[in-house]
Amino acid sequence: MSQDIHSPLDIVRQFMKLMEPLDYDAALKLVSADCLYTNPPPFGTVTGPAGIRAVLEPFFAPTLENEFKVLRQSASGSIVFLERLDRHRLVDKWVDLPVTGVFEVRDGLITYWRDYFDTATIISQWPVA
Repeated sequence: MSQDIHSPLDIVRQFMKLMEPLDYDAALKLVSADCLYTNPPPFGTVTGPAGIRAVLEPFFAPTLENEFKVLRQSASGSIVFLERLDRHRLVDKWVDLPVTGVFEVRDGLITYWRDYFDTATIISQWPVA
């Protein structure tokens, strides 16, 4: 049985792999123009590749290296769930953040992305701008 290399799960996994080195140009090609991206408060919701980039680029600016380890994954139709350990190497330490992401993929593009995590866990360890 052959595996569909363009399945929603594969698209989301490819997106996460491209985001590890912060290859925004390549990763955001997998995101629809009207994709909704939501993080817990105070981050909120943005729309489309430009909105996603506007949130992530400044946030990841202090990182020297990123790892998005997928611990568990599940897909049903166009919906993908990833339990991850997002690891970020800063100048003086690694910061680990447990995250669960929910994605929806339509026509080969991510149209919905919502991450669930404890905001205090990341903010308490992140450098102040």
